[in-house]
Amino acid sequence: MDGKTQAAAAAASSMSVRTAREWDTGPVPSATKQPRDWRTRPDPFAAVWGTDVEPLLRSDAKGILEAKLVLELLRTRYPEQFHAGQARTLQRRFRDWRALHGVEPEVFFEQVALPGREAAIDFTHATDLGVTIAGEPFPHLLFEFVLSYSHWTWVMIAYGETFEALAAGVQGALWALGGVPVVLRSDNLSAATHELKTSSGRDLTTRFRSVLEHYRMRSSRITPGRAHENGVAEQAHRRLKSLLAQALLVRGHAGFADVAAYEAFVHDVVAYWRNGPAETRLADERAALGALPARALPSYTTYFPVVRRWSTIRVAHRTYSVPAQLMGHTVEARVHPNTIEVRYRDQVVQTMPRLRKEDAHRIDYRHVIGWLVRKPGAFARYRYREDLYPCVTFRRAYDALARTHGERADVEYLRILHLAATAGEARVRAVLEPILDQVGGFDYIAVQARVAPPDCVIPVVNIPRPDLAAYDALRTGAAA
Repeated sequence: MDGKTQAAAAAASSMSVRTAREWDTGPVPSATKQPRDWRTRPDPFAAVWGTDVEPLLRSDAKGILEAKLVLELLRTRYPEQFHAGQARTLQRRFRDWRALHGVEPEVFFEQVALPGREAAIDFTHATDLGVTIAGEPFPHLLFEFVLSYSHWTWVMIAYGETFEALAAGVQGALWALGGVPVVLRSDNLSAATHELKTSSGRDLTTRFRSVLEHYRMRSSRITPGRAHENGVAEQAHRRLKSLLAQALLVRGHAGFADVAAYEAFVHDVVAYWRNGPAETRLADERAALGALPARALPSYTTYFPVVRRWSTIRVAHRTYSVPAQLMGHTVEARVHPNTIEVRYRDQVVQTMPRLRKEDAHRIDYRHVIGWLVRKPGAFARYRYREDLYPCVTFRRAYDALARTHGERADVEYLRILHLAATAGEARVRAVLEPILDQVGGFDYIAVQARVAPPDCVIPVVNIPRPDLAAYDALRTGAAA
């Protein structure tokens, strides 16, 4: 009682001295309280439990039946006997019945992670983070590589679950880690596996198997449809996206100037919040990792298409335009995770963004505009005509020309587009924007007059006067 008298302690506890004396010498009331095994009020569902409720529970093999639905059913059958305020009572009855007689839920088995044994990989959609690049929405995926023991993480931005993105992600993580785990755990990614027609199962593709063999790793895959079997990667996805969402909130906005700036932001978040706390366990893990091979494998797929007479190539069911000078020649197209690199005799002639949708096309107007100006009649029904509007400004320019020039709109627009290819698209767009809605319209001559040629700077070359003494010495030496 902290040195107080019994009377003072009783007064401080708002009880009488007699009660304080009883508590001081005998057991407190909570110790003498007997457990209650009887109901304090009648069970409102006793009359219908065995006939209406329990048969439903026994037939519920998946455990999906809810007390609220059953209560509404009882209110329909017995409107005078039940009311909405009895939902909690029925829910408790459901809980107790299922604890004793219900279907067994799935049991999960906690696993023990060993240093250096396993890494988990997977892709996750990250568009819901609301990231924008240069003001435009940025749909993308995140590839994540996580060590099961230390939870060291490596992340890469991807645009699709392709083999090239998978190979680049796995190899980027291994070389950043500086070692190789024994097992690579994944789900049945279409980039890594293919369906077996005879057994209806899935097996590794030849290309991904070669990656694993190069690094001396074994593949471990989950049962199709059971994502929880890849729990390390699934939990890592949830935590990573939660960290990124919070970091973007603290940053104040989700806009980035370019993809490189966003990627640096993601790496900073991962380094501080994920890999910082993992450093101690990572030291133990690195000692158990296998050695890296002498070199990495190329993370691209190579095709050898022939440039068709439309100045296009067909690569992986997608169409790309290339310079017309290459028509009839076989080129090498290297499909990287995010880009296509076109090479001719080991020289890079073009690099362009990789298309995602099958049968998509990308036509660069600079490759065909020279011949379209000579054949303007082909523009009206050109298969890829929409690709010849580089931006909204050029689309509006064509519409304005169609209103004022009628059938000559195609000719005028193609000449303006040719001007953009030679003088610079940005310069022509800057001229077009203020004159699109001017009274009387505009034409190619008006645009050409406003597109001032760039200032040419002629360098001043100072050639020093030659020293003839050196020449005389040379002659004298030759004569001697």
